Amino acid sequence: MAEALINHLKGEEYHAMSAGSQPAGYVHPKSIETLRKHGIAPGSPVSKSLDEFAGQSFDYVITVCDQAADEICPIFYGEYRKLHWSTPDPAKVQGTSAALDAAFDEAFQLLKTCIKKEWV
Repeated sequence: MAEALINHLKGEEYHAMSAGSQPAGYVHPKSIETLRKHGIAPGSPVSKSLDEFAGQSFDYVITVCDQAADEICPIFYGEYRKLHWSTPDPAKVQGTSAALDAAFDEAFQLLKTCIKKEWV
């Protein structure tokens, strides 16, 4: 969701790409559903590994899940700003469909707030 949100809100200034240290191999359907519900085109998201971006330079490297904040990241060249936006992983929520919807909506709002705070 963060990739689509950044590209939607700040796409004229930045191009976001997302990846994980242990990618799930799929993009959670609720992520796509949540983005669409909030009027954001998700594009064609793909589950990617951080390894795909090793050696590239970036302006920002942003972690969003608490478990990822302390993981070893690949080396990115150049100077970049590292940010951590503490966001509970909504895909780990167990329970009703309403609980899952609420978790994805909460993550969406947290990410949106972080993006707007960082790039006023």
